[in-house]
Amino acid sequence: MNMKTIYDIQQFLKKFGTYIYVGDRLADLELMEAELSELYQSQLIEEKEFQTALFLLRHEIQFEKEKSSN
Repeated sequence: MNMKTIYDIQQFLKKFGTYIYVGDRLADLELMEAELSELYQSQLIEEKEFQTALFLLRHEIQFEKEKSSN
């Protein structure tokens, strides 16, 4: 799957029965990162998928942290 947005990652996780929404954007992103790590460690997703999603999530997490500190 070609992941370019956080929405794409959410749709990707849904394929594994993972729905994440706690109402806090930063917490949602961090939970998605944890879920992706679990999937990768369980060898359920490819390394390329994991790296792409992780890059997007970490970028968005940094953005959210910067936004909330202002």
